[in-house]
Amino acid sequence: MDFQLTVDQRALKTGMRELLAARFDRDALRAAVGRPGLDRALWRALGEAGFFSLRLPEDEGGVGLGLPEAVLLFEEAGRALLPGPLVATHLAAGAVKGAATGEAVVTRVDGGLVGWLAQADHVQGDASGAAPLRSVDPLTPLHRIPGTRTATDPEAVLLAAAEQLGSAARVTEMAVQHAKERVQFGQPVGAFQAVKHLCADMLVRTELARAAVYAAAVTGEAEEIAGAKLLADEAAVRGARDCLQVHGGMGFTWEADVHLHLKRAWVRAEQWQSAEQACEALAAALQAPPGS
Repeated sequence: MDFQLTVDQRALKTGMRELLAARFDRDALRAAVGRPGLDRALWRALGEAGFFSLRLPEDEGGVGLGLPEAVLLFEEAGRALLPGPLVATHLAAGAVKGAATGEAVVTRVDGGLVGWLAQADHVQGDASGAAPLRSVDPLTPLHRIPGTRTATDPEAVLLAAAEQLGSAARVTEMAVQHAKERVQFGQPVGAFQAVKHLCADMLVRTELARAAVYAAAVTGEAEEIAGAKLLADEAAVRGARDCLQVHGGMGFTWEADVHLHLKRAWVRAEQWQSAEQACEALAAALQAPPGS
């Protein structure tokens, strides 16, 4: 059985990376940090590229692809730290007018949170009584919803896991790059065993999460998606923390991008399905009678 990406899937992934490199590079990321708010032109460009309509049938104006391909696009979005309610708008394509083309921004009540509430054209779920919440991520405005709500949409959980995977891969690359370039005591810091171990652990966690996320995209099983989210959250959060350690004191400063990945990873870890919810889903699946 071949689990490698197809030529078309690789081309899709490469095309999205090139689009984001052109439309949301590091300068654009930094500008977005200093200027809160959604870039509507970029949102429409994503719509034109088929980001939101990817899984709509072709006779409905979509691309006609599946969940595995959507995972690849969201992985690239996570890698670039692309802001906005991407998951909610993607899932609303075909159901909310303008969502598929990027003309409408859709957000959705997620557990006890809702992101980008003030900038959204359409809100799915009950957001009554929403109160502004100071977000650790400067690119993700949040509101808290009173009461207890549970997010149960497996596809939303998987797409969030894919974003975490992209972020984990990116911070691994950043750590390795810095370890090669930063010189201490006459040699690159990557020559030191402690730094080597940090980078190796980051790579292992990322590739383990990648295998889980890609597999869950194929099966679509809720318990496999829960496991993928757990692994992707760990890879993103611990990877960003380890990357920060490799950068040393500079990693804590605004001039480094490491802290932005860490803050986004913290927020995503609580979105759609928290670690506690994922563990409960896995435990319930393990305790279920065979064949149930």
